[in-house]
Amino acid sequence: MDDNQFQYEQAFSRNLGWVTESEQQILRAKKIAIAGLGGVGGSHLLTLTRLGVGGFSLAEFDRFELANFNRQAGASLRSMGCSKLETMTQMALDINPELHLTGFEQGVSEENLDDFLQDVDIYVDSLDFFQLPIRSALFTACGERGIPAITAAPLGMGCAFLAFLPSGMSFEAYFGLQGRDEVEQYIRFLVGLSPAMLQMGYLIEPSRVDFNRRQGPSTPMACELCAGLAATQALKILLARGKVTTAPWGLHFDAYKQRLRKTWRPFGWRNPMQRLLISHAKRQFGSRLARSQP
Repeated sequence: MDDNQFQYEQAFSRNLGWVTESEQQILRAKKIAIAGLGGVGGSHLLTLTRLGVGGFSLAEFDRFELANFNRQAGASLRSMGCSKLETMTQMALDINPELHLTGFEQGVSEENLDDFLQDVDIYVDSLDFFQLPIRSALFTACGERGIPAITAAPLGMGCAFLAFLPSGMSFEAYFGLQGRDEVEQYIRFLVGLSPAMLQMGYLIEPSRVDFNRRQGPSTPMACELCAGLAATQALKILLARGKVTTAPWGLHFDAYKQRLRKTWRPFGWRNPMQRLLISHAKRQFGSRLARSQP
């Protein structure tokens, strides 16, 4: 089938029933920004493309390598050494050749934030865990522009989800990263993403968490769960389909433990329970993080 034979309505007709025909056309007109097309970002892009979203702003500077094979949607022998942005863009266009795509091959930065977020309806965070400065800048920029911003973190064999809407608690109010040293920021971000810490009970080789090399263990199941949960919440936001769980509320589903937790941290990092968790995490991870600093 060539591009001239593609028909949007037929390609995404099996979405109907869960969305109406008019809602499908609304999704067709929407534009989503995704920063990072690796572990979760590639799965986000393909899932949202299959949902029928019509436009994307995509940022990614990296290339595929062998260590990506266990979890990244575009990683294969064919794509080894290839640009993640180009590979994932082509995979999305193979699903919907009518997509409107804007690519940022140098990744997202404070210098190109305005262009990256231009005409965007929602931001889906897919940056590497350790990319905290630009992540904070992105969420702040979304708040200033009235753009909903969501993040789905792959943790163990599950997913932790947070949403930051313009009318609700901000990213900074929830995490409290500003003015903290690098080690403290990592700890606050981890504990903020995962107050329930469901994944910790089955991390059987903690030594595989290597802060010095900025890498840790991952699973394909977590990435796919993240894509499903994030796309579902994005649909609700884009179609105004009722209540969305927003910070300081969060969701954490762990398939391994077969548990779903709805977390609540009023006042964000200032919450007494969250302060205790941050203190505990400092004792558990702080010395290892500190030793990893250059």
